[in-house]
Amino acid sequence: METQNQIKRKLSQPEAIAHICKLLDASDSMKITKLADELCEQFGFYNPLGDKQRAGCLKALRELEQAGSITLPQSPRKMKKRSPRRLAEPLPEPQAVPREIGELRGLELLLVETEAQMRIWNEMMINDHPRGAGLLVGRQIRYLVQSKYGWLGGFAFSAAALHLHDRDEWIGWDLESRRANLHQVVNMSRFLIRSSVSCQNLASRLLGMAIRKLPQDFEARYGYRPLLLESFVDINNFTGTCYRAANWLWIGKTKGRGRQDRLKEKAETIKDIYVYPLVKDFRQRIGLADGSGLGAIDITSCVDGQNWAEKEFGGAPLGDSRLSRRLVEIGTGKAEKPSFSYASVVGGDRAKTKAYYRLIEAPDDSAINITNILLPHREQTIRRMKGQSVVLCIQDGSDLNFNNLSQCEGLGVIGNNQTGAKSRGLHLHSMIAITPDGLPLGVVKAECSVPKEKDKNDKRRTREIPIEEKKTFCWIEGIRDCMQLKA
Repeated sequence: METQNQIKRKLSQPEAIAHICKLLDASDSMKITKLADELCEQFGFYNPLGDKQRAGCLKALRELEQAGSITLPQSPRKMKKRSPRRLAEPLPEPQAVPREIGELRGLELLLVETEAQMRIWNEMMINDHPRGAGLLVGRQIRYLVQSKYGWLGGFAFSAAALHLHDRDEWIGWDLESRRANLHQVVNMSRFLIRSSVSCQNLASRLLGMAIRKLPQDFEARYGYRPLLLESFVDINNFTGTCYRAANWLWIGKTKGRGRQDRLKEKAETIKDIYVYPLVKDFRQRIGLADGSGLGAIDITSCVDGQNWAEKEFGGAPLGDSRLSRRLVEIGTGKAEKPSFSYASVVGGDRAKTKAYYRLIEAPDDSAINITNILLPHREQTIRRMKGQSVVLCIQDGSDLNFNNLSQCEGLGVIGNNQTGAKSRGLHLHSMIAITPDGLPLGVVKAECSVPKEKDKNDKRRTREIPIEEKKTFCWIEGIRDCMQLKA
């Protein structure tokens, strides 16, 4: 199954709507299920196992009716509100569960296939999971966690989130690619260990078991193997430690919107997004170019004499795409002749030289600053860091002496010489990432500040001054940045 059948998109075409209306007009008693079957045959809506995609077609038809494009025949029966099937009696709690995972016996994931198993799964979710059993969407797989001590919990996998900014940025696909390949992503919509169970490392063990078992069970049921798993962790209640222990990747946060949040009310809590690639080359399998997205890349991927500047500075958020392109052009030229002035680099081209000075003389409140200029390079650096098992982040400060620029404004005092004369300039604090062998991966962070002398009226002792006001605070900010990158 290389691309997903775009059922609604095909049926939304004017010629398709005209055909549906013709079928409905030809028969006053046509049932909607029969209409869906006929459309599946005519448009080729079949899943990888050769079965008609009736449910997807029915959903598309109802959405077309809501949009006013068609009028479907009314069902003679009223649809009853569905409720999860439950057990007649409370589910017994597991007994004598060991505290250590090494002592646990009979641990197994049982694929939910029977009504009796479904009732057990529903009962556990309703009683112990914050979101209950729910009504899951799309292709679904459920598991029970069984052991010799009783039922310990359960899993559920279903359709991936339709829109997820941080996930889509990380994957690197565009709208059309996402529509065609979203079915390759499966959402772990439920993960439960019952509240009465306390066993160290059980959660990460179960995550590993689910990762190994899901692909084959999913293929047996739906005819293809998914390429990527996603899951959400409510940061108000959980830390996601078990995900990291099971080698899932944290890639960002949600925006508080649920699947049906059409009015953008953002009623959901903010959640961390974790993903687990089931195959290493999943981007290539869905047709993305090498280097797409924000995954790990090899150190040598940036060694390209023609396109390196585009990779490292392209798309910098400078407030205008033309300025971003100019930055790439400047970077390319300066790299070819690093010891030359830019006017010499461009061979005296007056227009290019003026454009260069307009860029570097931008107002302080513009988007042209160190952080935005370095942002694409920082993202590439982080991707190179992801490809290493050990990375060293080294930070230090440097004084930039501009004492010879007598008419330059905004400089601070960076030191005094032997005669007491003050030197003017800026302080640059930067952090570079390298491998243990000393191979540089890139600049992680760089900030320029204006050194300020202590006010003569400030009588506070050193220990009374808040750390945020001290010039050494930049070191703490660098450490904090490293801890965020570590995730």
